[in-house]
Amino acid sequence: MGLYDKLPEDLIEVDVIIAGGGTAGCIVAGRLAAAEPTLSILVIEGGTNNQDFPSVVVPLFFANNLNPQTKSAIFYPSNKARQLADRELIVPSGGILGGGSSINFMMYTRAQRSDYDSWKTPGWSANELWPYLKKLETYHGPGDATHHGFDGPVHISGGTLRVKSIEDDFLRAAHTVGYPEIHDLQNLDSNNGFQRWLRYVSPNGERQDTAHTYVHPLLEDGQHPNLHVLVEHQVVRVLFDDEQRACGVEFSPNPTHQAVAEDKKQTVRARKLVVVSCGGCGSASVLERSGVGNPAVLEKAGVPVIAAVPGVGHDYQDHNLSINTYRTSLTPEDTADAYLSQRLPAEEMVEKQHPMLGWNGIDISSKLRPTDAAVAALGPEFKAAWDKDYRPKPNRPLMLTALKAGYFGDITLVPPIQYVAIANYSAYPYSRGHIHITGPSLSDRLDFDVGFFTDRGDFDIKMLIWAYKNAREILRRTTFYRGEVAQGHPRFPEGSKAACAQLDESLFQADRAEVQDLEYTAEDDQAIEQFMRETVETTWHSLGTCKMAPRAEMGVVDKDLNVYGVRGLKVVDLSIAPENVGANTNNTALVIGEKGADIIAKELGIVLSSGPLKG
Repeated sequence: MGLYDKLPEDLIEVDVIIAGGGTAGCIVAGRLAAAEPTLSILVIEGGTNNQDFPSVVVPLFFANNLNPQTKSAIFYPSNKARQLADRELIVPSGGILGGGSSINFMMYTRAQRSDYDSWKTPGWSANELWPYLKKLETYHGPGDATHHGFDGPVHISGGTLRVKSIEDDFLRAAHTVGYPEIHDLQNLDSNNGFQRWLRYVSPNGERQDTAHTYVHPLLEDGQHPNLHVLVEHQVVRVLFDDEQRACGVEFSPNPTHQAVAEDKKQTVRARKLVVVSCGGCGSASVLERSGVGNPAVLEKAGVPVIAAVPGVGHDYQDHNLSINTYRTSLTPEDTADAYLSQRLPAEEMVEKQHPMLGWNGIDISSKLRPTDAAVAALGPEFKAAWDKDYRPKPNRPLMLTALKAGYFGDITLVPPIQYVAIANYSAYPYSRGHIHITGPSLSDRLDFDVGFFTDRGDFDIKMLIWAYKNAREILRRTTFYRGEVAQGHPRFPEGSKAACAQLDESLFQADRAEVQDLEYTAEDDQAIEQFMRETVETTWHSLGTCKMAPRAEMGVVDKDLNVYGVRGLKVVDLSIAPENVGANTNNTALVIGEKGADIIAKELGIVLSSGPLKG
């Protein structure tokens, strides 16, 4: 088995080095190795092996990866930001084999047709990416079969549990405010409604991360001796020869997992290609430590310039997330709260094979747009931006709104009842940030500005204000709604008609008059805005820092993912996305991995197969 936590002494050169064993990196390794077993491949991953790791393979346990003490995630601290109430945001990223696909929320969400078309890159339009969207999946959901794949490595299903009573109630309430149920929001064209969400979970309840689906089968079958995976080691930089061709990498043990000094560096050489796949927060730093980046940044960090590529680390993007919690009349069988509060011990659930184990608690999500009246109410600047960037493009959602059956946060601070949480995250924020090195070492801090709420006209924050009100009206029309959890909502002024409530019965009754919308004053809106500044968070959807675009437009890679200014070096991960997508980003990372593997295979004269990767 070619999986190590220390590199074998005789492994000094391979054909292809993949720096980063995350979502896309595992796909590239698995596809190439399956198609050409004689090709020697080395994946270097900073995290641990994820195989059979409970918080990875058991969907219900995914929240363990949010724990600040976890070793399955990398936590990137950002610079303090005045517009975010002087907060320092912490942005998690995958820190284990399989990357984000091993620790994310498992929400199956494809981008929209207009998203891929907006990349304006030959080979990367929506129509050209359709084959890869289908190739990666075995789909167990509704919709037109021509839109999906049925023999790919990654299973898409509802898992082992759905709480249909919540689904039906919430979808009825959403319909009363104008949003239909859409049976397949993932066909690249459907928009402006809710769906009974599917997940990256197999029908028998196992997470479908790319290490388990693309790499582990080949490591175990005895037929791929040239596939090597080194875990618990971090790539410091890419090495170049005198002709500026990538010829290897320098790496060191990860002190998070191995008690070894950082200065214990090793090198391994690559005969054909080096692929950087460290994600939206990691790949730019590898390039900059290698001397590829903005000369001003490199000079300040004390790194000699190999290639002047100013776009490296420049265009950081993320979705802006706001979460609000609500009290309910639901039972312990309906939400994850009994598990989260340890009223139902995890050991007991595993022993009894509880169906909730194969569930992520998110049965409903959406892609939504506001009404014309809602757009006008947000002011002339908002309307001008809407008329320019959204009205002509009905394919673009403004917001994704998901319902989580359970409390989101420290559940020990609230009474032992059942809760739901609403997650609103904006599809296309205007704000941009950056992430740059400040020194040549892995231990040097990063200059990381998430950039949230820095756009002109405050369009980004107004999006979340609208989403908060919109989702709240839907919740108020469900039969299980019993008010708000005050610490998960704005601090409304005394006497506000929009103040948080605690109710003994539902506002919605079939024999009563229709539930009336809440009234918000200007002071209420100010309270919501302040709440957003104090609580907005990352959605773990970091991208754009090594974007695929012309070099003159701050691009870092070309259409074939080659890094400008050097040879033999590609980037294959979410950092290459030039524009954001109206979706949870895991599917886009999968597509980039599949497309990247195909590009590399063609350059190496390899023909890739489709379907699952088997020994």
